[in-house]
Amino acid sequence: MSPFTGSATRTPDWRHLRLAVDEGVATVTLARPDKLNALTFGAYADLRDLLAELSRDKSVRALVLGGEGHGFCSGGDVDEIIGATLAMDTAQLLDFNRMTGQVVRAIRECPFPVVAAVHGVAAGAGAVLALAADFRVADPSARFSFLFTRVGLSGGDMGAAYLLPRVVGLGHATRLLMLGEPVRAPEAERIGLISELTEEGRAAEAARTLARRLADGPALAYAQTKALLTAELDMPLAASVELDAATQALLMNGEDYAEFHAAFTEKRPPKWQGR
Repeated sequence: MSPFTGSATRTPDWRHLRLAVDEGVATVTLARPDKLNALTFGAYADLRDLLAELSRDKSVRALVLGGEGHGFCSGGDVDEIIGATLAMDTAQLLDFNRMTGQVVRAIRECPFPVVAAVHGVAAGAGAVLALAADFRVADPSARFSFLFTRVGLSGGDMGAAYLLPRVVGLGHATRLLMLGEPVRAPEAERIGLISELTEEGRAAEAARTLARRLADGPALAYAQTKALLTAELDMPLAASVELDAATQALLMNGEDYAEFHAAFTEKRPPKWQGR
C-alpha cells in the first residue's frame, strides 16, 4: 500500500466500528453487540476504507480485530443486507460482492500483521474475516461456520474457496464450505483454523499480547514476510526463490539488519526501527 495520499484527511470517526491505537497497535472492534456484530453495507465499507487508511499510517505495526459482546461476528445482517439484495439488479449485486472481497484483500494486503480475537460465533462473512487474518486467537466458546450454501449461495464467498484450503487443506475446506456446519474451537485448533486456543474469556487479552509482540518486533521484516506468504501461494518454486532473494537483498540494506548485528555484538536486545 503506497504511503502517498491525496488531499483528503484521515477519517476522525467511524460509524460502524471502534478504532483505538496504542503505541503501534490498532484495535478495531465491530460494535453491534445486540446483533452479534452482524455486518451492514456501511460496516463493510468502513472496514475497507479503514484498512486502506491504516496501511498508509507508518505508526501502525499490528492490528487486533475483535467483536463486542457475546460473539465475534455473525456475518451479514439478514434484514439489512440479504433482504436488500433481493431488490438489487446484477450490476448492484456485483458492486456489493466486489466490496466484500475488497475487505478481505485489504486484510491480506495491509503491511502489518492482523490478529483476529475470536469468541463466540464467527459465521458467514465473520468466519471469512477471521480466516483472512494472519493469526486467529480464540477461546473455547469460538465456533466457525461458513454458512453461504445454507442461504443458497456458493461457499466460495469473499475469497473463502481460495483461503480456506490453504489454511486447513482441501478436504476440510470442502466439508466446511459445502455443508456449512459449525466448527467448534477444539476441532478448529486440530485442523489448523485456530492459531492459538486460550482459556475461556482470554482471547482478546491474548490477541493484544501477540499484537504487542509483533508491534515491538522488526516491522519491515514482518511486512515482507506477509507479502511473500500471500504472493507466493500461486507462484512456481523458481519464481518464489527469486522473489525471496530480491526481498532479502533489499532487507539486508536496511537499518534493522545492521541493528541486529550491532545488538548481537554488544550483547543487548535489538532496537527495531522498521526500516
